[in-house]
Amino acid sequence: MTEPTQDEAHGGALGSRLNWLRAAVLGANDGIVSTAGIVVGVAGATEDRGALLTAGLAGLLAGSMSMAAGEYVSVSTQRDSEMAALAVERQELKEQPEAELVELTDMLEARGLSRKVAREAAEQLTARDALKAHARVELGIDPDELTNPWHAAWASFLAFTAGALLPLLAIVLPPAAWRLLVTVVSVLAALVLTGWSSARLGAANPRPAVLRNMVGGALAMAVTYAAGSLLGAAGV
Repeated sequence: MTEPTQDEAHGGALGSRLNWLRAAVLGANDGIVSTAGIVVGVAGATEDRGALLTAGLAGLLAGSMSMAAGEYVSVSTQRDSEMAALAVERQELKEQPEAELVELTDMLEARGLSRKVAREAAEQLTARDALKAHARVELGIDPDELTNPWHAAWASFLAFTAGALLPLLAIVLPPAAWRLLVTVVSVLAALVLTGWSSARLGAANPRPAVLRNMVGGALAMAVTYAAGSLLGAAGV
């Protein structure tokens, strides 16, 4: 019999890493689309490099800070809920250990074990670490791997910033005559990459994800460019 590989032995950890990677790809995708929409919209109204840089930087900073703050609040709420659930479970184990043992046995039996085997497994798990056993089986929580809001916030901030830098640099670095073309082409190419990556990480067909990304990005840029052109023509 072959030995299990590291990924097989730690499937939960691998799944967690894939979730973080998928979140990073989606964060970068948000940065690309939102910043591209801003700078292309401003480019429709003016060719001034300073205005484009200012708008792009403002969009990058506002978007990355918003993403980080939103992720921090969301994950903090999730962590608070997990901690509260663990506290309740810890108290129940202290006050009524036998009832909790029966509950764990019932849950293991519901997963397909015979009553005898479920009881033996529940006793062994309880002897090893009762709280961890109940947290994993009953609550679906690993007490050793609770979500960290700071990690989530920094990951969102960096992912959004990395994505936003592409349209920002594409709009300010080329000569005025090439700015729009370079930005649109580079943004669509980046959206192909993020769409393909997110689909592959989710074991899905990449084609629909790539098409959705390209159509959504192109539509965002077209709408903002049209709005910027109208405002520029009106002298606003």
